[in-house]
Amino acid sequence: MKGIAVDTSPARRPDAADLQYARLRAEILDGTFPPGATLLETVLSERYGVSRTPMREALTRLAQDGLLVRSTRGFQVRRYSPEDILEIYEARIALETTGAALAASRRTDFDLVRLTHLVDERRAATDRSTFGKLNNRWHEALRAAAHNATITDLLERLDSLLTLYPHRTPFPPSADRSAEEHAEILDAIRARDADGAQALMRDHLKHMRDLRIESLLSEPE
Repeated sequence: MKGIAVDTSPARRPDAADLQYARLRAEILDGTFPPGATLLETVLSERYGVSRTPMREALTRLAQDGLLVRSTRGFQVRRYSPEDILEIYEARIALETTGAALAASRRTDFDLVRLTHLVDERRAATDRSTFGKLNNRWHEALRAAAHNATITDLLERLDSLLTLYPHRTPFPPSADRSAEEHAEILDAIRARDADGAQALMRDHLKHMRDLRIESLLSEPE
């Protein structure tokens, strides 16, 4: 009887294309390369001191992620219209409402503690510049509570696309209901009310979608 072959090779180390992909992705998301910026592999290769091959691979992967689009000169950081934002939110609502329902069914005691802590932290915050980060941490914790890696991976990609269009126009305080909406969703998850968590998450995301579109439309041309 033949023995079972076991792969004892070391874990794959990131190659040059992986490293350039991670570096460029981070710089696109932090605004170093804003929407509409042209990225040329020759210029980037010189900037980072690498050959053109890994840079070309990195740019191609970022285009597959939806962060770049091909242009006659190379690649451009993608610009989003209100219609694009609506399309992204259609996908996000479908996925994250399912995640909320799963969280109501699968959450652990630790998940509840973490979600409750993040709701309390957001309620106590007074610096409006921190609200977005705190809100994102709560959503990440909720996705973890759903215990579905595929949904989490897809939502992380959608998050990256939305990062290209942050809320540049501050929301009026009266429009900021995130903390209380998160608390209502958490109550449904705590009660294992999957239908309620799903419905509340849908309303919350529609509200955030509308605020983002309003912010985008209010920016000067």
